Amino acid sequence: MKIGVLALQGAVAEHIRLLEKAGAEAVAVKKTEQLAEIDGLVLPGGESTAIGKLMKKYGFDTALKEFAAQKKPIFGTCAGLILLAGEIDGQDWVHLGLMDIKVARNAFGRQRESFETDLPVKDVAEDFRAVFIRAPLILSIGENVEVLSEYNGEIVAARQGHLLCASFHPELTEDERMHVYFLRMVEQYQAVKAN
Repeated sequence: MKIGVLALQGAVAEHIRLLEKAGAEAVAVKKTEQLAEIDGLVLPGGESTAIGKLMKKYGFDTALKEFAAQKKPIFGTCAGLILLAGEIDGQDWVHLGLMDIKVARNAFGRQRESFETDLPVKDVAEDFRAVFIRAPLILSIGENVEVLSEYNGEIVAARQGHLLCASFHPELTEDERMHVYFLRMVEQYQAVKAN
């Protein structure tokens, strides 16, 4: 199984390390042509506005919509979650609009308000160490979106079919269980395609 990490900006090496720890072959994706060679894609944390502008500049905005239309799984963390969202509270800039969720950017405050906590994440862990850095928040979800985790009653991880997102940074821990969960999603969709 070959998984790509969108390498325009952000925590690329950290995701690659955990994907490999979880048992996948992982590659940094810098060109749209590479999307044809991978089975799933991670949109890493970073600066969502910068990643959005670079996506448009290099044609990833269109290419990633086509990638998702092929039912290839995508996992967005922090900034990646914002890019997947259908709606961004109070803003309208380059995002993919793939998930039926509304998000707020920097909902947990600035860098100095960053924190870590143990969260239950459905089908992943009862005690996943979640690292929140200028994290977004999922304000609302559509009927096809499943909530995977909440913090203080607010949604911080969700899944919609072949799309997965988290407000926090699983790649900044040594815990590969979120990545293992994503690889299981990729296997499920490969099995569906094979039939």
